[in-house]
Amino acid sequence: MSETTTGASYAAAGVDIEAGDRAVELMKEWVKKTRRPEVLGGLGGFAGLFDASALKGYERPLLASATDGVGTKVDIARQMGVYDTIGHDLVAMVMDDIVVCGAEPLFMTDYICVGKVHPERVAAIVKGIAEGCVLAGCALVGGETAEHPGLLGEDDFDVAGAGTGVVEADRLLGADRIRSGDAVVAMASSGLHSNGYSLVRHVLLDRAGMALDTQVAEFGRTLGEELLEPTKIYSLDCLALTRTAEVHAFSHVTGGGLAANLARVIPDGLHAVVDRTTWTPAPVFDLVGRTGDVERAELEKTLNMGVGMIAIVPEESVEVALTTLADRGVDAWVAGEITERGEHTTGAALVGDYAG
Repeated sequence: MSETTTGASYAAAGVDIEAGDRAVELMKEWVKKTRRPEVLGGLGGFAGLFDASALKGYERPLLASATDGVGTKVDIARQMGVYDTIGHDLVAMVMDDIVVCGAEPLFMTDYICVGKVHPERVAAIVKGIAEGCVLAGCALVGGETAEHPGLLGEDDFDVAGAGTGVVEADRLLGADRIRSGDAVVAMASSGLHSNGYSLVRHVLLDRAGMALDTQVAEFGRTLGEELLEPTKIYSLDCLALTRTAEVHAFSHVTGGGLAANLARVIPDGLHAVVDRTTWTPAPVFDLVGRTGDVERAELEKTLNMGVGMIAIVPEESVEVALTTLADRGVDAWVAGEITERGEHTTGAALVGDYAG
């Protein structure tokens, strides 16, 4: 006599363990491409292992860590059905924070939360993360894919990550190194990066009703393709700069905009002046501002306006810094200087009007 099972099960609740296992198998080839010699074991363990004896060559190694996500840019990826670029954004958000103090990125872990596991989709997300890790010079040592049926729609997802880097204590970069007369060297962003998408989506998609497949002449591609442009990963470029030039500090331009992020590394008594006339923001910034009638001050405290990373270097290092970045294909220029702080000045300010 056969028995019929009527009890509850994980699968009946919406969690597909077999699909999760298949996703892990699909992503293994991409994770393998990020492997560094210090990594032990393979994907699938409970913890990623990194051989810390590799740090014995340091006199006083300082570990740097950071964690982040990519915000509501994931909704653009979902609507576009493009999942293999959002991982670049995640690595950039994490590892470019780590490199700001001069640390070399070592390893990263990721967290992918989905409404339903579609193995190929999850593997595509991990492919992007792995490719980003290669660009940042770090290993992807593990992660987690969580299925949340009932909380997320079947096509909904989010990503987050955490990373670790290392820097020699006496090479730690930051505010204490900055001096009056230092130059502010700007590195161009690849576009919006991964900040301000709540404003961008509200202005362009909700209020203006633009479709993601709209061809935009200024972009030479569709709106969706522009909005999904991966965030520039500067980690190896910044490290190269520290090897060829004297660098006092970096500032990663993320949420809050250029002035606010630059102010985070400016010491008391000093002031960073950034001249807008030294560059022209990409058309996407103008489109958001013009379409939403967004005031410049609001744009500048939300979006990067064309600058994704700042290096603060002494005047005598400017030429070699610009040459190093140019040799690496990074568009960079002197955008301002460090001055003594006046009675009515704060950490950083933008002056002038954008070129063009």
